[in-house]
Amino acid sequence: MPITVIPVEGLPLIRPGDDLARLIVGRVAFADGDILCLASSVWSKAHANVRGLDAIEPTARASAIAARTGEDPRFIQAVLDESESLLLEHPFVLSVLPWGHIGVRAGVDQSNIEGGEVILLPRDPMAAAAGLASELLEAAGASVGVIVTDTCGRSFRRGQTGHAIGWAGMTAIRDFRGETDLFGHELKITEEAVVDEIAGFANLVMGESDAGVPAVVIRGIPPWQGHDEIYWHEGEDLIRDALCRVHEIAPLR
Repeated sequence: MPITVIPVEGLPLIRPGDDLARLIVGRVAFADGDILCLASSVWSKAHANVRGLDAIEPTARASAIAARTGEDPRFIQAVLDESESLLLEHPFVLSVLPWGHIGVRAGVDQSNIEGGEVILLPRDPMAAAAGLASELLEAAGASVGVIVTDTCGRSFRRGQTGHAIGWAGMTAIRDFRGETDLFGHELKITEEAVVDEIAGFANLVMGESDAGVPAVVIRGIPPWQGHDEIYWHEGEDLIRDALCRVHEIAPLR
């Protein structure tokens, strides 16, 4: 079955209180089984999940980090406020968020928003995805999966790709363990992060800068079985453990 990718074009600049589901449904006809990928920044704008820098008073720690990174101390304070803990303070802040995601500057973003404000990642991305899926079902009458995406870097490689930070209507991982390959060998470790693969391609269609396509519909992907354990548990993440051994970072709280 061919896979169809549909950019949702013509969306207005999103403002707090906007009904994302109805805005999107007005520009694309959904079918059961479609997957909507939505940029997290758009969800956060619609739900007023932003902060004005003028209202932020940086702490001494934020000011000290900002002096090393060359960034606005108020911006760094917003990053610290969103972080559960830090893995790096310099040359950039690498944050652990309360829901398991690890990202540069806690995903706090100053792009594609009015000057003087920053966009925050959804505080509960899984609930954000589930809520939008429910709203799409009501607005479109179709059962649509939802992936909330963010642009992230990757260990060992240059460049950013789209990552899934919240999803609904599917599992994050397609689990091949216990299946056999073409030669009858049992697969023992293969777990495919399908939501990240979909998010990555959606990000290619969304573009960056001033592309103005924050939502993409993916149609025709067969359903899969698996689980949602996309984040390593404590003690499983070798890179995180190595960073913690090398960089002794004081707790945030």
